Amino acid sequence: MKTLTTLFLFFLSIIQICAQVSFGDAENINHNWRFKKGDIENAGSVEFDDSKWRQLNLPHDWSVEGPYSPGLASATGYLPGGIAWYRKSLEIPAEMAGKKVFVYFEGIYRNGDVFINGTSLGMRPNGYISYLYEITPHVRFGEKNILAVRVDHSKYADSRWYTGSGIYRDVYLIYANQIHIDQWGVYITTPKVNEQQATIKVETTLKNTTPDNVNLSVLQEVINKEQKVISQVSGKISVAANSANTALQEMIIAKPELWSLDNPQLYLLRTTVLSGKKIIDKTLTSFGIRTLNFEANKGFSLNGKNIKIKGVCLHHDAGCLGSAVPEQVWRRRLATLKSLGCNAIRTSHNPQAPVLYKLCDELGFMVLNEAFDEWEFPKKKWIEGWNVGTPGFEGHSEFFNEWGETDLRDMVLRDRNHPSVFMWSIGNEVDYPNDPYSHPILDKEGIGQQHTKGYLPNQPNAERLGGIAKKLSAVVRQYDLSRPVTAGLAGPVMSNETEYPTALNVVGYNYTEGRYAMDHEKYPGRVLYGSENGHSMDAWKAVRDNEYIFGQFLWTGIDYLGESHRWPSRGFTSGLLDLSGYKKPRAYFRESLWSDKPMVYLGTYKKRKRERSPSIDALPLWNYETGDTIRVVCYTNCQNAQLILNGKKIDNPKKYDDETGVIVWDLPFQPGKIQVEGLMNDQIAASYSVETTKRPYAITAKAYNESISSASGVAMIDILIVDEDGKPVILSDDEITCRTEGPVRLIGMEAGNPNDMGDYNDNRQRVYLGRMIAYIQATGEKGKAKIKFTSPWLQNEEIEIETF
Repeated sequence: MKTLTTLFLFFLSIIQICAQVSFGDAENINHNWRFKKGDIENAGSVEFDDSKWRQLNLPHDWSVEGPYSPGLASATGYLPGGIAWYRKSLEIPAEMAGKKVFVYFEGIYRNGDVFINGTSLGMRPNGYISYLYEITPHVRFGEKNILAVRVDHSKYADSRWYTGSGIYRDVYLIYANQIHIDQWGVYITTPKVNEQQATIKVETTLKNTTPDNVNLSVLQEVINKEQKVISQVSGKISVAANSANTALQEMIIAKPELWSLDNPQLYLLRTTVLSGKKIIDKTLTSFGIRTLNFEANKGFSLNGKNIKIKGVCLHHDAGCLGSAVPEQVWRRRLATLKSLGCNAIRTSHNPQAPVLYKLCDELGFMVLNEAFDEWEFPKKKWIEGWNVGTPGFEGHSEFFNEWGETDLRDMVLRDRNHPSVFMWSIGNEVDYPNDPYSHPILDKEGIGQQHTKGYLPNQPNAERLGGIAKKLSAVVRQYDLSRPVTAGLAGPVMSNETEYPTALNVVGYNYTEGRYAMDHEKYPGRVLYGSENGHSMDAWKAVRDNEYIFGQFLWTGIDYLGESHRWPSRGFTSGLLDLSGYKKPRAYFRESLWSDKPMVYLGTYKKRKRERSPSIDALPLWNYETGDTIRVVCYTNCQNAQLILNGKKIDNPKKYDDETGVIVWDLPFQPGKIQVEGLMNDQIAASYSVETTKRPYAITAKAYNESISSASGVAMIDILIVDEDGKPVILSDDEITCRTEGPVRLIGMEAGNPNDMGDYNDNRQRVYLGRMIAYIQATGEKGKAKIKFTSPWLQNEEIEIETF
């Protein structure tokens, strides 16, 4: 069964290309682009000489290449924006004449102005939206064609977090017949589901660009993980000349395997469009069978089973890789979050790359898919450090009125077949008090987050929120009624005075746990959850102990670039994982709250004179001065914990502390080994130990994935500094140099240090907390590659990986 599942997932990866646009024959065109920074005259023309431009493969983010500068905006990570051009030569065969030709961009940040053979096809300002252009009228079949893209991110401080710049997602060329399935034209829902059978409803929109009326038939086939057709239906449809029509079809699947968090079963729908016996278009779409239910008193249930959402908010970057994140990196990061007990992702605060949703489908995550961080007016963008100095006000609001509804529509159309997506969010903290909206109620009450207090009559009136929310909610419901509309409210105290919450099906509260009980009583029909929350025990208990609160989304799951503090600061550091994707101590604390698998963790720090509560950020360190009083903390989900120092038990086992979630001991430092055992019913269920280490002695390296696809596959090499006894030295900050031989190249080295503002384009970086990850990408050939890591005074390391 495991082999069948693996084959099926490989099949899913193959069909991801056609599922993206749902019609025609798609070809990935990421390779062999030319790139040049600067606003270059006539760079879109066919005759332009780009031979001296840099050659690269997409996806590409030029901002992360830096350099970091204290003169740039902290909001976007002290990294540059600007204007740049991309160009690619396309050989479109003569035999394709008569076909329609399209180009599809998953994402260009931002203001991507696309040209084919010197003709502008249009500009899409939103850098997070996927879009398609037809290029047929301008194609020279059998000749060279030039696809060029001007990217304008000159207003680089246009976000509260790091965005990246460039064509940072995949690009496809699509060939289609004159009659074809419309873009994102296959829509699958499962309106009736029980253990015995499931009803599969399919809407297929067909587009006829010919001058003749046509009669077609549409065949739908459901394929299971054994790659067998288990249900099918065929029907006829007429499509008038130069118009579109939608075929409505239903199928029954007997004894369906439901998509769930623990068992994310997927099916394939094969859609075939025929004219007579001739196939004129076909596509494959992945989908899952599951039911969603939301109740004001009972919370959320999946397939009839009540569950708590244990979610995290995620931005879209990955440290030194910027916003151009390979699938393998996302897969590992999501798997790490899953191991902690995390079961949901919030796409903060914009649609993300299609691969993220694909992985969430496969791994079993719920996804809160979010569209906007601001609407008609801009929010503050901090320039000199987070909440410091005078903010800027550039942002997406400048094109919201023109493009907002279109962008929202396209997000829903693109992502509505993903079983992982369970809510549509139309906004994050657009109701932040006085940033920009205000209301007289603010003279009486504010919010817990930092904000400008009191009513400011010169600011936009919060009453405007209700009308916009109704309009956006209507857009979502026009294209998908199978999921609720939600939003993350920063200021329920203000929004409750408007029609904003009533425009939503489900209402998210950001950092407002103190209002849960009062608003549940005041608005008994309101479905509530934490749409953005801190890491405290109290915030979790507000979910755990209240049936009507169905979940929380931590800020954040992973450290991210941007929203930086004063220089030097690369980004925000509240994540469970660091910029490298490695678990931080607070990840183990969260695992103790969220995971059902017995676990225990031990961290230490010098005892402080004053401490509100024990730290959830204690490092696994046992190197201090003799006689120092050390606080030892334990994060566990076991009933009791026993501390052992150098083989000697310290006191009796201590009970789990439900107030703080942390078990504490204070003791004088003695070098050696300190260990904690998690006990269930007086039996050891888990253990964790830390030892005193010597000086750094050697580099160790291990490939997370030892073989990678020659087609731009990425290997992740974990680097660890150890002493002469092989013990990890987390105090190490040695500089490591990486060299490669064979069909690979180094694309980044990331240690997770949020304050290292150095050059991330070279092959040298310092480890942080004794570790680092190196990203190695295949260059197109099959074979073996050697990767060597060196450092002065340390024993070097060499490993081998294979490209296939």
